Amino acid sequence: MSSQDVLKDASTLASYNVLLQVMFRVLTFLLNAFTLRFVSKELIGVVNVRLPLGILWSILLVCVWLWLLEAPDPQTVPYYGPAVLLFAFGGLQELLAEPLWVLAQAHMFVRLKVVAESLAMIAKCSITVVLVVFARQWGLYIFSAAHIVYTGFLVLCYTVYFLQFLGSKEATKKNFPLHNVGDLLPCIVDGEPLIDWNLAQLTWSFFKQSFLKQILTEGERYVMTFLNVLSFGDQGVYDIVNNLGSMVARFIFLPIEESFYVFFAKVLERGRDVESQKRDEVAIAAEVLECLLKLVLVIGLIITVFGYAFSHLALDMYGGSLLSSGAGPALLRSYSCYVLLLAVNGVTECFVFAVMSQKEVDKYNLVMLGLSVSFLFLSYVLTWWAGGVGFIMANCLNMGLRILHSLLYIHRYFRSSQWRPLRGLLPSALTLLALVVSAVVTALSERVFCCDSGWFFRFVHISVGAVCLLIVLVTVFFTETRLIQFIRTRLLPLYTKKHR
Repeated sequence: MSSQDVLKDASTLASYNVLLQVMFRVLTFLLNAFTLRFVSKELIGVVNVRLPLGILWSILLVCVWLWLLEAPDPQTVPYYGPAVLLFAFGGLQELLAEPLWVLAQAHMFVRLKVVAESLAMIAKCSITVVLVVFARQWGLYIFSAAHIVYTGFLVLCYTVYFLQFLGSKEATKKNFPLHNVGDLLPCIVDGEPLIDWNLAQLTWSFFKQSFLKQILTEGERYVMTFLNVLSFGDQGVYDIVNNLGSMVARFIFLPIEESFYVFFAKVLERGRDVESQKRDEVAIAAEVLECLLKLVLVIGLIITVFGYAFSHLALDMYGGSLLSSGAGPALLRSYSCYVLLLAVNGVTECFVFAVMSQKEVDKYNLVMLGLSVSFLFLSYVLTWWAGGVGFIMANCLNMGLRILHSLLYIHRYFRSSQWRPLRGLLPSALTLLALVVSAVVTALSERVFCCDSGWFFRFVHISVGAVCLLIVLVTVFFTETRLIQFIRTRLLPLYTKKHR
């Protein structure tokens, strides 16, 4: 498969993933807004912060959750113990679909992922809404049942698809490497070693890296849970704001990161320098990396500028005084700044992880270990000092160090070549000017019009923001011509041609 074909498939995958994540986040957004009217913030805090369990830690954490940690008030959060067991079962059930998900992702079965996760999310939302309305007294049973339904649908969809796909004419036409269900199971191949130790060592390296990355991305939840730095109510508010603030990061940046990791891994050979790669492959990879950096940087700057001025209004409209009267606005403003770092880190790390050799991955794991320890320490200290905002501050410091490491690696990687993809981190002067002016104007608008003077003045504030956003987008369109061309020709697949 040529690099152009790989890029087309990666673009299609990214587009489908973005649409899928948009649907997920909209459904989750509406579901949270709905459930906030029926359940307490303490219940939300327990469900979203304490109960999600890592696959390898399920049994251990069930014991920790039940017998070592402080249990919530049963009057406020009923059925805590059984819900812990049900969430653990849901995690183990989801593990059954994981190998099939990896197989589908590697072979870019984008429609399968869209259908499976869409059905699972719709089923989860439906169960949650019905139980919240008609069986509110069930407490945590509501969310644990919805989680089990979600993971069950994932397992069912992936299993049914591969049962009918393996051995079919379509699989033969695509030269699919597996022919029947038995090929998915461990087996001994004649003339081949039982274990490919090179692959096993690389897998172990990535496992360690994934574990450390989990600490870095979800570490604040463990600090909240084990060190009790925030009450259950404050944990609930933090998690709601965190989910609201990360919506764009998850439905735009994460699909791009996942899809173009596949692209870079297929186009460039892992562990080889630029001079050892095919020139055409390096050229297209450098071009894509530069444009992706510019894309996520512009999106991140827009979110930072407008998120700061509209955080209070967004929380007030979303959750009422429950979210907008306390630390919620400060949390969301801080998160708006953090999104910019998330955007840049996602693209830089997806490239770095795609081209690193095994030794480099092992070396980076040591860096990740140091970052994990420092992040947990900073989270604890800064939270005692600044409350929930301290978690975001710790995340910003950690993300900045990860970005610095990736930028240095990319600079060294392309140093001996003619390509300089890091120029994508330099937006045009007019774009920066439009963003600065918009930041000042919207901040003044918030101070004057928002948010205690009625809906008319809120609408005025929204209108001011809409005009500023339009000016920024028009400026980007006319000044970032290379980025616009990349979006038109590379990122968005031409569905009309595909279906003719």
